[in-house]
Amino acid sequence: MILEVVIMDIISGKETEFESAFCDASGIIAGMAGYVSHQLQHCLEKQNRYLLLVQWETLEAHTIGFRGSSEYQEWKKRLHHFYDPFPVVEHYEMRFSNPV
Repeated sequence: MILEVVIMDIISGKETEFESAFCDASGIIAGMAGYVSHQLQHCLEKQNRYLLLVQWETLEAHTIGFRGSSEYQEWKKRLHHFYDPFPVVEHYEMRFSNPV
């Protein structure tokens, strides 16, 4: 399992519009092969900052499958104009988990 981590700063004043567009676009990513789950978190300290966490079965499901798809072009069209600056995307692999 791969965790995609994206810290997104949204143009100030566009947060509500971004959240609405993100909800509408969520079905795009959720329908991709290799997709497991995703969540969008809102930062309490910085009003225009969000954290996107996406779980993928493999790194390639994201970097090749999603980013190389026509669906990604639609995702881009709906969301990329909200970012300032463009976010850094990182991928993580679990090394330790503390079971509950």
